[in-house]
Order: sequence, then C-alpha cells, then structure tokens
Amino acid sequence: MNDDELLAMARELNGRGEPYALVTVVRAVAPTSAYLGAQAIVLADGTLHGWIGGGCAKGVVVGAAQAAIQKGEPKLVRISNDRIQPEANVEQHTMSCASNGTIELFIQPYSRQSALCVLGSTPAADEARFLAERLRIRLADAPDDAPVVLVATQGQGDEDALERALKSAAIHVLMIASRRKADRLRDVMRMRGIDESRLARLTAPAGPDAGARAPGEIALVAIVGVLSILRGRAQAATVASPRPAAPQAQALPPPSPDSRAPSDAAARAARFINPVCGTAVDTGAPKHVERYDGIAFYFCCDCCLTTFRQDPAKYAAIHRASAGRATA
Repeated sequence: MNDDELLAMARELNGRGEPYALVTVVRAVAPTSAYLGAQAIVLADGTLHGWIGGGCAKGVVVGAAQAAIQKGEPKLVRISNDRIQPEANVEQHTMSCASNGTIELFIQPYSRQSALCVLGSTPAADEARFLAERLRIRLADAPDDAPVVLVATQGQGDEDALERALKSAAIHVLMIASRRKADRLRDVMRMRGIDESRLARLTAPAGPDAGARAPGEIALVAIVGVLSILRGRAQAATVASPRPAAPQAQALPPPSPDSRAPSDAAARAARFINPVCGTAVDTGAPKHVERYDGIAFYFCCDCCLTTFRQDPAKYAAIHRASAGRATA
C-alpha cells in the first residue's frame, strides 16, 4: 500500500471507531529490507497492511502493535543484535534474520482507550486540542467515543456540557474549573438528576495547581491531567457531599406568557438584577424563579439558583441594597 492508501485506510478506521496502530520505521541500518519512513497499519487482530521490513521483523512488530493498541500507549521498538545500552523508553527485541540488520520503529495506537473528547469553543479548548494532537492523543468528536472528556467551556454552557459528559459512556470527566465552581456545578448536576456514581467520574480542577492564567497555560495543565489518566496515574476524584437547599426558599415556575398583561409592554421588558452574578434577567423569560421573604428572585442559570439556595438571606440583603441604591 502506498502512503495515500494508508491514510485513506486510517481515516476509514477512525470513522468506524476501529482500533489500530500506525507503525513507522524511524531508523534502518543495512542490511535490512526496511527503509526510513516506511509505514504500515496493524489491526487489533494482527493483520498488517503496508511494509515495515521482511518476515523476520513482522512477528515482533505485530505483537508490539497489538500490545500498544490494548494499552493505548505509543512505544518505540528496536529490533537488533547490536550490544546497545538498554534504554528505559525503548522496547528491545533480537533480530532473527541472518542479515543481522537493525530496525527501529515508532508505534502509535489509535483506539478508544487512548481517545480524548474536548468540549467547548473557548481559547483554552482550542489549545487543548492542539496539544493533544501534538502528543498524538486521538481526538473524538463525541463524549461517547472517548474514555476521557475534558470540559473546557469556562462559563460558556458549563452546565449543559458537563451534563452531557457525565451522561455519556466516558469513564473520566475532567473540567477546567476551580474547586468552588466545581462544587456548585455538582449541586446543579444533582438537581438535574445525575447520581453520585456518575458524579464520581468528575475531576476538577482538571490538572495540578501551577498558577496557569493564559489559555495556553490552562490547556497545558489540563492536558497533564488527561495524560495522568491515560497513563494510569490518576487518583480517584473526590465527590463533594450533597448540600441541602435552604428550606425557606420556595421555587416558582417561570411565568407563562398568559400570566402577564399583554398590553403592559413595560412589564414585559422588565429586568431583575440577579443578586448572585449581577446579570440583568428578563422577568418574562427567566431560567428559574425563586420566592424568598415575599420577593420573587429571577435567575439566569442553574448555578446561580444553587448558590442562592445555600444562603438566601445573604442575597436577599444584596438585592435590597441594590434596589435601595436604584431608587435613591
């Protein structure tokens, strides 16, 4: 198979989600029939397509590729009888051919075990995808197609993206978020019916505390967390215990269009300042309405409602102070 045919086959396998390994000859010392840059695809069943040398190397390459597919980790393989100092990151095999040449091959597996799905359209999400590609981590389009999902929404649809990830078949869900924000989102997920077993998949922050600020730095730290999982070095995520909602707060359904006076344009255009985040919420179409101490509070998202319920008196005081300044 030529290079174009191999690439076409790789795309087809990726489309079907079928695991395989791409094998590339990175060093060839004569006498050997392999040549620098030669490539082949090895399927999970051991079928080899392409060329990486004669029959003396094929058995070793196929076995090493199958092991890489199963583990989901790339590897460097050397087939040689030369007395070379062993290297920690090189898998050494003897050359059975009488020619006694040397071949070194890089084996990159592509399988669900080594895939990552990044959710989000933020700069950090774009940087994370770029870093994953540089590290030869296969990127999946959907959470169900990867064991690891990185939620990099950073305020742009956090709740929906996290719910989608936790409801998927992904084993690990990492999120670029502070611990405080992650705890609030866990409460939101509980409100949305996500059980504790699924919440246990969530790890946030996504990586170690390295003081990252710029999108590239944040993505780099998150990818470190991804690698720790793919390499089997991650610790179990800590699940926060449920926090009960404040009993004084009474949830109200969002008002229906029929409940408003259709002739009162000013009422339909009214805005309520969300005391949690300061957002002006359209009282005609809020995400949530909560009544507390005789006042209807309007919220723009699940997180704000959850935060309000934890200390409604605090945010009621903020609302009164804000309303007082507005009428002064």
